[in-house]
Amino acid sequence: MARVYNFSAGPSMLPEKVLRQAQAELLEYGDSGQSVMEMSHRSKWFDAIIKDTEATLRRVMDIPDNYKVGFFQGGATQQFAMVPLNFMTTGKADYLVTGNFSNLAAKEAAKFGEVNIVASSKDKNFTYIPDVNAINYDKDASYIHICQNNTIFGTQFVEVPQVEGVPLVADMSSMILSKPVDVTKYGCIYFGVQKNVAPAGMAIAIVRDDLLGHAADNVPTMMNYTTLLGKDSMYNTPPCWCIYMTGLVLKYLEND
Repeated sequence: MARVYNFSAGPSMLPEKVLRQAQAELLEYGDSGQSVMEMSHRSKWFDAIIKDTEATLRRVMDIPDNYKVGFFQGGATQQFAMVPLNFMTTGKADYLVTGNFSNLAAKEAAKFGEVNIVASSKDKNFTYIPDVNAINYDKDASYIHICQNNTIFGTQFVEVPQVEGVPLVADMSSMILSKPVDVTKYGCIYFGVQKNVAPAGMAIAIVRDDLLGHAADNVPTMMNYTTLLGKDSMYNTPPCWCIYMTGLVLKYLEND
């Protein structure tokens, strides 16, 4: 078999070692008598899988204790709506539009409040990143949103906005785990796992504790970060196979 090198912006290549381990455990995980794709998310085997996956991510990214980690269905695109639904407490937010996905995130957020496009590189077809220190941010904004690495256009924030009292929210889908990140600079980091971590079907969000619990009462239950994070991502059946594969990749990164 000749495996190809896949450089597409969608599902990423996975380490062969990880794929072979998943193959070996496909029919039976440990002594469970079943595949991870078949087992109850309330079982002792999956409970160990999800806890170990979160613990490994915390070690690899050096995530502080005052941040929650959640595993969400819907991918990063669903996070475009979850962010304003949970964090737009002042009714407005600042967005930096530097590519396709930050543009989509801004349009989605505009359904729920006032979106201020405080900087954009659209004038030059998204070929540069604006100077984050030369932007007039709204100090009454609920948060500042960026897409830190722009998949289609190949640009990336080296320096990120830091405004006292205004949390930074970042979509890191196409750069996550590619280099160390200072999590403390962000109120929330989210990413679809398919570009850098695991098969498609899941997003991970890392949310600072103080941002939780402020969603309006009419926010749908499954769009409220507190619902899932308060139940350790197991309010309902989580994307078990994606979590399992994420755990394998994280262990590979940590040990290899």
